[in-house]
Amino acid sequence: MSNEFDTNDTMPDFAKVGQPVPEFKMEAFDPAEGGFTEVDLGALRKEGKWTILFFYPADFTFVCPTELADLATRHEDLKKLGAEVVSVSTDTKFTHMAWRADERMLENVRFKMAADPTGEVSRFFDVWDYDTGLALRGTFVINPDGVLVSSEINFYNVGRNADELVRKVEANTYLIDHPAEVCPAKWTPGGKTLTPNDAMVGKVYEALIDID
Repeated sequence: MSNEFDTNDTMPDFAKVGQPVPEFKMEAFDPAEGGFTEVDLGALRKEGKWTILFFYPADFTFVCPTELADLATRHEDLKKLGAEVVSVSTDTKFTHMAWRADERMLENVRFKMAADPTGEVSRFFDVWDYDTGLALRGTFVINPDGVLVSSEINFYNVGRNADELVRKVEANTYLIDHPAEVCPAKWTPGGKTLTPNDAMVGKVYEALIDID
């Protein structure tokens, strides 16, 4: 079974922040179950899940296992926020299975490892490198309504920080229940938010420290 988008005539060329993501399916290896499975964005939406797609270049490489190992340390925190974590590369599900078995850095990885060997999903999220046929380091957060709310792409040589990913998901899950508010830089749960209004223009400093 190949990756499959539920397409229509209005499907965008690329994923765009603030816009709905078409439903799609990907084959995957599930380390938690020890077998093969499927990632179905439509099913995740019906379950009310947030979806985190964590693209990386390739199995059996060097920065990639450090990223997946780091992500594994925060997997439970992301699950508690209602998020389904899915790593994605252009390798096959069989290569994922072999890499997970061989690489000790991945021993705590329990999230699904999706396969995008045709590059279809990677191209849609604009992480496909046409020169190498690999995916760049892209992180995408899709809310339960299927809207892309966060996008980050790094080149091959810089690994990501799962702590910052958790912070961004915490902020987005807070804001979906408080749509009139915004989260300032470095916001963490319990921190001060802002409710934009005319009186706050040019007075953000005062609003953050509660000066009348």
